[in-house]
Formats: sequence, structure tokens, C-alpha cells
Amino acid sequence: MTVPEASVAIELERLRGTVATGFAEVEGSLAVLVERSARTERDVAQLREDTEKDLDDLRAEVETLKKNRWPLPAVAALTGTGGLAVALWSALGR
Repeated sequence: MTVPEASVAIELERLRGTVATGFAEVEGSLAVLVERSARTERDVAQLREDTEKDLDDLRAEVETLKKNRWPLPAVAALTGTGGLAVALWSALGR
């Protein structure tokens, strides 16, 4: 080998090492991104599950509150009937 060929071979070997190092760094970065993505997907799935559970609990509480609320139309009818009875008693009593 002559001197220029040797220097070209050395430069090519150095370039190959640089490229290999760059690929290793890229592969490492991609592995980190894949792991973060997988972790994020697990976290989102857990949050979705927790949110659905909380929503189910809230729906159950709302249904319980709806069942236990005052029957306002019935109370209004009873009040009106009571007022009519008092008015008739007052009118007839005089």
C-alpha cells in the first residue's frame, strides 16, 4: 500500500467507526423513546380506567340522589289541597 491509499483506508475506517457510533446512539435514543411511549400508553390506560371508575361512582351517587329527592309535585298538590281546605273551612265557619 502506498501512503495515500493507507491514509484513505485509515480515514474510511475512522468514518466507519463514526457511523457505527452514530447508529448506536440513534438506536439507544430510539429504545428510550419506545420505552417512554410504552410507559405513556400504560399510564393513559390506567388513567382511563381510574376515570371510568370515578365516573361510575359519580353516576351511582347521582342516581341515589335522584331517588331520594323530594317529590315536589306531590308536595305542591298537598299544599294546594290543604290551602283549599282551610279556605273552605274559613268560608263555611263564618
